[in-house]
Amino acid sequence: MSSNSPVSSGIEPVEPQSHGRSRINSIDMMRGLVMLIMLLDHVRERFFLHMQVSDPMDLSTTTWGLFVSRFAAHFCAPVFVFLTGVSAWLYANRGHGEPRSVRVFLLKRGVFLIALEVLVINFSWMGNYHTLWLQVIWVIGLSMLALAALIKLPRLWMALLGLVIVFGHNLLSPIHFEPDTWGYSLWTILHDRGYLIAEGDLKLKVSYPLLPWIGVILLGYVAGPLFSRKFEAWQRQQRLMLLGMGCFALFCLLRGFNLYGETLPWQVGESIGQTLMSVFNLTKYPPSLSFLLVTLGGMFCGLVLFERYFAAGSLFSWIGQTLAVFGSVPMFFYILHLYVLLLLYSVAKGLFGANHGELFGVAHMGWVWLISLVLIPLFYYPVSWFSRYKNQSQQAWLKYL
Repeated sequence: MSSNSPVSSGIEPVEPQSHGRSRINSIDMMRGLVMLIMLLDHVRERFFLHMQVSDPMDLSTTTWGLFVSRFAAHFCAPVFVFLTGVSAWLYANRGHGEPRSVRVFLLKRGVFLIALEVLVINFSWMGNYHTLWLQVIWVIGLSMLALAALIKLPRLWMALLGLVIVFGHNLLSPIHFEPDTWGYSLWTILHDRGYLIAEGDLKLKVSYPLLPWIGVILLGYVAGPLFSRKFEAWQRQQRLMLLGMGCFALFCLLRGFNLYGETLPWQVGESIGQTLMSVFNLTKYPPSLSFLLVTLGGMFCGLVLFERYFAAGSLFSWIGQTLAVFGSVPMFFYILHLYVLLLLYSVAKGLFGANHGELFGVAHMGWVWLISLVLIPLFYYPVSWFSRYKNQSQQAWLKYL
């Protein structure tokens, strides 16, 4: 149930090219799955913020349930950014004619997303403006601007540049700039999260450093042809599965021997569970090579599974269709769920008061999962309605949602 417009937002890929009359829904399903995982993570940030997690996580204070929930959320940003690159290629190569220019498309949507982050998304977190948090929507917007600047490069060069950034940026970890030095602001935007403005009534903090995500969006653009008419379904699935298995194998090698790709070496714990948590305790800000290998590898394999086992006519088609609905209008869902959670939190705090310092929170992660599961069917109805409305409407502004 995707929109017929080329691209509806910076995190919504184009309708993939199809073979004959078949529709490739795996991208919609994958996007819908990570949107629901994102819902779980944001419910945690609303109602379990008194147990805030660090990056990487502090395993001495983190429970297994909290760790698994946070680790699942790691998949969201890589999927968003990679599929944005895929969508840009599909936009440029839509149909049978000559490729069309994608640069203006990327510039418009990149600027739109940055403005949306500042003007709409930020207010939804706390209901006021005291700190501007430059987060995932901001970094997707900047990544689109970077892709626009590099779009004329040959695909081979784009692939090489993307691989160099993704595999090489961990070498930059020892580089740091102190505030008020000449390179601090640029390096904060590119690699080290931190405050651009730390004092005053309105602070400005970069939560998602940009550089690694430029590599991810470039690789997504290079992977776009996999979803074109040039590839039969089995060929696409074979290549995606090989990519996924390759990512996992490389992760096992690099992370298993603590060779490279992660700032915090894993250690053997008192139990298998603690050891596994240490192995998968990966750095997100900026995303380490190990972080990207696991998340992108999971995405590649997930796309194959969705296309094979969740398509129309399959046993699990109803699950696939539900996920595709959420994935068809991700920006609408993104904004909607943030403001609904703000409202629910405000009501709960007003009724029950602050029970964890200045915060209201639930007692354990089980409540976070329960709240998320209750909200999913409630969100389905407005999301499904808007998806149908968007498909039927000719209003140009809807393409941004």
